[in-house]
Amino acid sequence: MNNGYLVPANAKRGTLIFNIFRPFDLILFLVGVGTSLLMLAIFANSNIITTLIALLPGCICGLLVVPVPNYHNVLCVLISVYNFYTGRRNYYWKGWCFYEQIDEKRK
Repeated sequence: MNNGYLVPANAKRGTLIFNIFRPFDLILFLVGVGTSLLMLAIFANSNIITTLIALLPGCICGLLVVPVPNYHNVLCVLISVYNFYTGRRNYYWKGWCFYEQIDEKRK
């Protein structure tokens, strides 16, 4: 075996598009950019405010799919933070309890 490792360190990267994006990330980004392009085509971009409002969906979706260290992207960070503060965490004990056996040996 190669140094005793069963799974290579980069096994997950092979399932990603361009080794960075999940399919959902690309769909989200393309929908945001498409919405921005559609808004730019529909609205009369006579002033800077309407142009910024039209570009806002593409910018927000672009920021959500930016890679972040220790997480996949900003969207995954936000989902983890939301789940941490809103999700109910139940911890179930699985295993053996040796407390009684240790007390018997002390007697």
